[in-house]
Amino acid sequence: MPETEALSPSGEQWTISYGEQRLTAVSVGGGIRAYDVAGRPALFGYPVDARADGGRGQLLMPWPNRIADGRYTFNGKDQQLPLTEPAKLNASHGLVRWANWQLVEQADSALIVGYRLMPSPGWDAILDLRVRYQLGDEGLTVTPSATNLGAAPAPFGFGAHPYLTVGEDAVDELTLSLPAAQFLTVDDRLLPTGRASVAGSDVDFRSPRQITGAVIDTAFTGLTAGDDGRWRISVSDGRRRTTLWADAADFGYAQAFTGDSLPSGRARHTGVAVEPMTCPAGAFATGEALIVLEPGATWSASWGVRSEEVN
Repeated sequence: MPETEALSPSGEQWTISYGEQRLTAVSVGGGIRAYDVAGRPALFGYPVDARADGGRGQLLMPWPNRIADGRYTFNGKDQQLPLTEPAKLNASHGLVRWANWQLVEQADSALIVGYRLMPSPGWDAILDLRVRYQLGDEGLTVTPSATNLGAAPAPFGFGAHPYLTVGEDAVDELTLSLPAAQFLTVDDRLLPTGRASVAGSDVDFRSPRQITGAVIDTAFTGLTAGDDGRWRISVSDGRRRTTLWADAADFGYAQAFTGDSLPSGRARHTGVAVEPMTCPAGAFATGEALIVLEPGATWSASWGVRSEEVN
């Protein structure tokens, strides 16, 4: 019998390019495996012969972050989701991270991936999910969308999990700029207990400063937007800067993570996760910033990444 070529753990590989930029998206989870600019990584990805670790590059839908005990009530019905973070008894990061996405459309510098999310334990809705990746003069633009194909309203939240890098050996070498006024306090299950001002805290990066020693696994809000309506979070080593931006009207929260809990010597050595989120952890249960998609309605918004030399 003829030999069968081994399939990558991340599935099909779809690559686009523009100038010195090159991006590879994958079918497992529909996320980004690699994004390089001028031969240097702007996002810390993972090899073709590995699967995503630590949420790396993944899409978090129909909710980001965690739901305590996997329980919520929506439209008068109690729901129980599978506990995908069993050590903390949480349902974590949605239902599509390991799903097999399809290539909808591809051109030289852009591609669209799609997935139809059907009902499953703890989830009743039918959503058509699509994500467009576009490379251009301003870098990478990511535009997710969700359309409710069902006959009843659906709860929804979006998040993404890229790790920003400039090619550093460890995150302690980086300067972080994060223009947030507040952060969410959490319990030992990483579930929100309230919010506090960043002023005087270890996670105040409104004025850019070096990360050295700071342990960050924190959701921020009160993000300051520029004149274009976008907030920006950046890491830099003084020579290069990688910036994640998001439309502030749609993404009211951002999680930052220095990777301290990553295993196998990867802790603090694989970039800083900066996660744009439409809602905080537990939104399905609390309703905070929860998007409700009526039948036939579509939600869409954009975020992106730019890598550049520092003058």
